[in-house]
Amino acid sequence: MIMNKEKIIRNTERFVRKLLIKEDTGHDWWHIERVRKNAKLIGKSEKVDKFVVDLTVLLHDVGDRKVIKKDEDDYSIAENFLKIQKVPREIIEKVMYIIKNMSFSQSLNNKKHSESTDFCVVQDSDRLDAIGAIAIARVFTYGGRNYRPIYDPTKKAGKINTTKNYRKLNSSSFHHFEEKLLLLKNLINTKSAKKIALGRHNYMKNYTKQFLSEWHGKK
Repeated sequence: MIMNKEKIIRNTERFVRKLLIKEDTGHDWWHIERVRKNAKLIGKSEKVDKFVVDLTVLLHDVGDRKVIKKDEDDYSIAENFLKIQKVPREIIEKVMYIIKNMSFSQSLNNKKHSESTDFCVVQDSDRLDAIGAIAIARVFTYGGRNYRPIYDPTKKAGKINTTKNYRKLNSSSFHHFEEKLLLLKNLINTKSAKKIALGRHNYMKNYTKQFLSEWHGKK
């Protein structure tokens, strides 16, 4: 039986859009669209399996704990959908491996090892959406949704070294720049994504300086 890749992608788009269109933490359908654009851009310079990359990008957040409002991620949502679509087992395994290991929090516990180009492109594409102007909007959207203060100068940015530690942070939205977002530039894998990340990183860094200047009543 020949796999109809275009039909599977269309079905996946409908499935994910329905699940995420009203998501309110910054991991919505439009986040998926932006990550797809990043993947296509990076993919022009990298040799990837476009079907695997697109499937993974589309499904990478459907079972995220922040999206499903649970303590742990639910990877079965993506995997069961792929099985229903009769995607071959070897492709499902590739997609699910990336989804299970690509996040910032998961990478804190994983040992450094060589990943596939598909993995690197998907991870870079997702991380680029957490660097720059849109990242700033997402930080405060997520913070507002979870009742975090914009900034609390009586607190300090947390030190992240494990997944458990990362999930227990309780500072403020602004502290998240130091805790994570300003670190991402140095965690990008591909050469083309690194160039994009640098410009976005500098924009974000200038924003944090301006924020603190205004906070302290300066020009």
